[in-house]
Amino acid sequence: MTAPTAPSPRPDAGLPGSPDLLRSVFRQHAAGVAVVTAEDDGQPVGFTATSLNSVSADPPLLSFTIGTGASSWPAVRDREYLGVHILGEHQRELAGLFARSGADRFGAGTEWAAGPYGVPVLGGVLAWLVCRVVARVPAGAHRVVIAEAVAGNPAGEGRPLLYHQGRFNALRD
Repeated sequence: MTAPTAPSPRPDAGLPGSPDLLRSVFRQHAAGVAVVTAEDDGQPVGFTATSLNSVSADPPLLSFTIGTGASSWPAVRDREYLGVHILGEHQRELAGLFARSGADRFGAGTEWAAGPYGVPVLGGVLAWLVCRVVARVPAGAHRVVIAEAVAGNPAGEGRPLLYHQGRFNALRD
């Protein structure tokens, strides 16, 4: 019996260990879509995140990543409390808005209110949490933020929004 061999690398996938290789592989990975919010000197800020993960149930910890060049990074860096919102498939436009650099993310078309600890909480989402940041771990040009859930509401209805192949998609049966 011979041992199985790994398939040959695709020439268009980038060099081994390159950013292009990582990006091309992760385009195949479907991820849930979240928006992370914070208050920054009285103003709401936020961004779309597809890196949200559950870390621990006890204590209730989650993680996400953010680039240190992102416009929301100063607020995420400096605030103790953040909001994490799970988007529904009906919120493609909201996901795109919070993903666009320079967009008026909290303009007239965005439903939100100040929640616990002054964190901006978005309306119409499938679920939301307010979290206390417990760590910001350096990872290249990003930070892995680990936060503990302290308040929230899982009561939204609908199906989750997914990100796959560079697009926002609906979940299919």
